[in-house]
Amino acid sequence: MTILRRLGSTDLHIAPLVLGGNVFGWTADQTRSFAVLDAFVAGGGTMVDTADIYSAWVPGHQGGESEAMIGAWLKRSGKRDKVQIATKVGMLPGEGGENLAPARIAAACDASLKRLGIDCIDLYYAHRDDEETPQDVVLEAFGRLVAAGKVRVLGASNFHAARLKSANEAARAAGLPHYQVLQPEYNLVRRHRFEGELQDYCVEHNIGVLSYYSLASGFLTGKYRGADDLGKSVRGSRVAAYIEGKGKRVLAALDAIAAESGATLAQISLAWIAAQPGVAAPIASATSVAQLEELLPAMDLTLTADQLERLDAAGA
Repeated sequence: MTILRRLGSTDLHIAPLVLGGNVFGWTADQTRSFAVLDAFVAGGGTMVDTADIYSAWVPGHQGGESEAMIGAWLKRSGKRDKVQIATKVGMLPGEGGENLAPARIAAACDASLKRLGIDCIDLYYAHRDDEETPQDVVLEAFGRLVAAGKVRVLGASNFHAARLKSANEAARAAGLPHYQVLQPEYNLVRRHRFEGELQDYCVEHNIGVLSYYSLASGFLTGKYRGADDLGKSVRGSRVAAYIEGKGKRVLAALDAIAAESGATLAQISLAWIAAQPGVAAPIASATSVAQLEELLPAMDLTLTADQLERLDAAGA
């Protein structure tokens, strides 16, 4: 049985793999989305991550498609008590303005709750920093949601160390809820946005970390090994930069550890993230049950100290 991890200093306990919801209503239709969500819960998964902006980048979409799909699944499955729902505000403009304007936060939260069909969001993120709105004003707006019982825990995504620190200092000075979770981009080939000052701050203050792009848009599955492979999916263009340089070293290290352990490259990549200081779980998405079933064993995979060191060196 998968052992749950406490998410930082929050009262949330999660499985060490979070299911990314960006594909729901985009590259995964209702049948596939529902099947993946059912399989995730059946496999011991507990948290599903989405955002109001998913998938506004698709022609004909407006945002909210992922939340609506998850909401439809929750209604059909009756599994609200089996999952924690994380979503975000700050990238999709709409009623109340844009970014993290207080009126936008309030309106976006209500819209997300309606699409999801739930009364309370377990983890609500500022999707990105908003330097135009004073941080205490932003946190007052989030605090009203917590006080109203619409949100349990606050998180920050795509924040630099200095801004996360100043936001939480402002919250404490004003007696407001602070950011208890961080969602940064972090994987074996893209480490600089988290490691160093930001990671140190999270470890020191027990801020739970959930990484996105954990498989580097699929590069760390081994699917893309040369320029000829970039056309294999709609995400191929994103991984072009990984193929040269340390990307090949990382794949070689993953290949060697896969041969030793019998685990797949994706499982090893996720287990490496889950073993890093401060990290509660990586986030990864799947468009089919087969893809998900490859990811799930990562929750119970423990890499040796030697294997972790070799992966660290390859991705340095």
